[in-house]
Amino acid sequence: MIYLDEAATTPVKREVLEAMWPYLGPEFGNPSSHHEVGESAREALEQARAEVASMLGARPSEITFTSGGTESDNAAVKGIALASAGRHVIVSAVEHPAVLESAAWLGRLGYDVTVLPVRHDGRVEPETLAGSLRDDTALVSIQHANNEVGTIQPIEDLARVVGERGVPFHTDAVQTAGWLNLDVDRLGVQAVSISGHKLGAPKGIGILYVRRRVPCEPLLHGGGQEAGRRSGTENVAAAVGIAAALRLAGGPTGDVENRRDAFIGRVLAEVPGAELTGHPVHRLPGSASFVFPGRSGESILLDLERRGIVSSSGSACAAGSDEPSHVLTAMGYPAQIAQTAVRFTFGRSTTADELDRVADELAALST
Repeated sequence: MIYLDEAATTPVKREVLEAMWPYLGPEFGNPSSHHEVGESAREALEQARAEVASMLGARPSEITFTSGGTESDNAAVKGIALASAGRHVIVSAVEHPAVLESAAWLGRLGYDVTVLPVRHDGRVEPETLAGSLRDDTALVSIQHANNEVGTIQPIEDLARVVGERGVPFHTDAVQTAGWLNLDVDRLGVQAVSISGHKLGAPKGIGILYVRRRVPCEPLLHGGGQEAGRRSGTENVAAAVGIAAALRLAGGPTGDVENRRDAFIGRVLAEVPGAELTGHPVHRLPGSASFVFPGRSGESILLDLERRGIVSSSGSACAAGSDEPSHVLTAMGYPAQIAQTAVRFTFGRSTTADELDRVADELAALST
């Protein structure tokens, strides 16, 4: 099998499992317990928090462990807005549903929600964002990179516009963790969401960074774990795992980008009518997405799977929906074209030979 759906999930890395194993067995303590067993778990949890903070250029006290990207997005968008006196929230039209639905929920509470348009390549214009800011804007949330088309947003430029107005800026970095630099000072953001299973950690663990002094109302109330930001007994093993996964995931991306560009070039040259979606340059290293006008994206996926190639039509969170991708329609694609989309996402271990085979099969399917 050739697995090209890493934007949906990735296999857990062996090194991550090995780091987690003690806390799934002998080191089973509750980190809130004040005895030797609990203190051992607490030490591991805080070490993981310190490692994550170091990799983000943050303070350990600014890191909260969550159940995943969806919770981190909800906690940031809802929590920062609810803690603000402002009643206006800005998101982009191509956000993950975790952000869009959080903003919509705030709208039902009486907040004004501005949904920013994007260019045909999926990018938000800084000038468009600047023109949407208001005196009562409580939060801006714009993803670091899109999960469907791979477009990387100009986050530093967008954050600079927002920072001039003193408005908190959140970015969903679920797709960029392990690929792009997430130093929070360099990005200029006040909140970041990360999901473990996108970078070789288990499902069910995430990270939320919120800069100190940025008020954020907790969504979960209870025993006051995570410094009161997220009550509930912490998943120590998974926290250790996501710290290990972040540490292992970094490194140069040039080889992956070269393989991606060669694959894109072959598909565009050899598959009649194929069109690349997303920005041609500012895109994730392991992301290539296309529309195939006149074809059924679903039939292409099924034909490829019969040939041992696994890919997807877009966000796994929209699986089973007959609606066209909200990302592609926001980028200006008609619904009938958006429904022909196929997404190929891969990691550092995907070889050039594997991508060549996929290009060969796509070309064969088009004849």
